[in-house]
Amino acid sequence: MDRVLAAEPAAEPVKTPAPTPPEPSLRPRHRVTAWAAGLLLPVPALLTACRLLGTDAVTPVPQLLSLLPWCAVPAALGLLLAAAARRRALGAVAAVVLAATLWTALPYGPDATGAHGPVVARLRVLASNVEFGEATGALVTTIRRERPQLVFVSECDRACGRTLTTAFAEELPHYASVEADGSAGSVILSAYPLRDWRMLPSAMGMPGATAEIGGRSVRLQLAHPLPPLPGQVHLWKRELGLVEDAAAHEGPLLIAGDFNASQDHAAFRSVLDAGDLHDAARLTGASRTPTWPMEGPVPPYVQIDHVLVSEDFTARDTRFPDLPGTDHRAVVTDLDLHTGR
Repeated sequence: MDRVLAAEPAAEPVKTPAPTPPEPSLRPRHRVTAWAAGLLLPVPALLTACRLLGTDAVTPVPQLLSLLPWCAVPAALGLLLAAAARRRALGAVAAVVLAATLWTALPYGPDATGAHGPVVARLRVLASNVEFGEATGALVTTIRRERPQLVFVSECDRACGRTLTTAFAEELPHYASVEADGSAGSVILSAYPLRDWRMLPSAMGMPGATAEIGGRSVRLQLAHPLPPLPGQVHLWKRELGLVEDAAAHEGPLLIAGDFNASQDHAAFRSVLDAGDLHDAARLTGASRTPTWPMEGPVPPYVQIDHVLVSEDFTARDTRFPDLPGTDHRAVVTDLDLHTGR
């Protein structure tokens, strides 16, 4: 019987794997989204860097630093757009910028003073910019309602000064003033006797005096430096430097007024640090409450009106009444003065 040899099966052809197609480039929509994210980040990054480095730099940085807390909005939007565009590196940068912006938005300084000893006096302080005297009538009404023992008034022209000293001749009989027209005038009204009157050499009146309160000599200083307008930033820094020098006072100290600066300005933080001062708004949980601008199409967005106190004080409450006729909110704060021993 013939042997039949089985035919070997034919070998299957070797299949060459198809080449992996290159990753598609970003779609046009994603490219636009990535560009939009990139355009949102430089301003928050610049301002946050200046804040962290402790510099006010030059125009337009000092002006834009007033908006620093609000820069968290474009930074967050940049992060969302970077994620939508699937750009990991850009998203990481946006996340860092957002985190840094949020960190710098935290209130500056401790939330309590180191005051100790019994309370020797309780007092209420009111600070207001009346805008060339236009809000004098509203301020008179506010003083009568709030009944403060100390009042610091910026942009109080001659007519404003006469009105206030006459209206409160009994309640606040002592005063230190700079009698001038327009924004150069200012006055401190006091229920306590004043002595050692001095004025800081500035474009707008910044008087100071010493009051006897609860058996302690308390230095009072009104602050109203020039605003950081383009072309006069150096003057703004110089005049805040004068306030900083006044802050290096030994003993109880109270500085109040329109500082034309927020906690995001290095020049303002230098004032706080020079005298170990505390913003009453920070001490009472009202930090970042906007006080300017109260007129015009833009809502208030920055706190530039402050009451600063030394370690001899504690603060019980701070509020910000509106005054018709001025572009600033007033600041009213209740303080306790301690013996310090």
